[in-house]
Amino acid sequence: MIQEDFQSNSTLLKGCGRSLLVLVGLIGTIVLLFQTFFLTFTIKDKQVEIFLRLPLSSFLNKANKAKQSEAKQYVSSLNRGQQAYFAENSAFSNSIAALGLGIKTETNNYKYSIVATKTTSIHYGVSKQKNLKDYVGGVFLVPAKEFELNADRYEMTTVTILCETNEERPLFRYKPADEPAEPIYKNGEVICSKGTTAVTK
Repeated sequence: MIQEDFQSNSTLLKGCGRSLLVLVGLIGTIVLLFQTFFLTFTIKDKQVEIFLRLPLSSFLNKANKAKQSEAKQYVSSLNRGQQAYFAENSAFSNSIAALGLGIKTETNNYKYSIVATKTTSIHYGVSKQKNLKDYVGGVFLVPAKEFELNADRYEMTTVTILCETNEERPLFRYKPADEPAEPIYKNGEVICSKGTTAVTK
């Protein structure tokens, strides 16, 4: 009887021992797998980052350039539209709609606006995203003689320029103004202001 109890207890202990061993092994395997997975993931992550960084960066640059091309086109169109408007009305317009170009004042990526005086019209394409460049165009009423030698002494003409900011918009701005510095007419030449560069469409 005692021997039978001993054998049954021994069998029970062996069963518990096996279960315990299996449990410890399972926990050890899980820990090992998680460590291996973590280390493998970290290593792969670094490799992926190294190998995918350039193509991903290139893809993002292309995507940004595509978005920026909208602003270039719109601001350039505002320049041309304002020239045509001035030719018909002998004045610049403060309204984008009045130019009849079908350009919205706001899209997913940019906000557009005009500031016009008697002699200039400045057109802004201000980015709504921190990683896109801003654009500013200008139409200037200037003496035609400065650009055409055969022009009449009192004849006036319009000249345009398109500028883009040298850097993307910062995440935070310290100055309240969102618009880039406007181009200027100086010494018979239209030039972009500091922080912007002339671009062609």
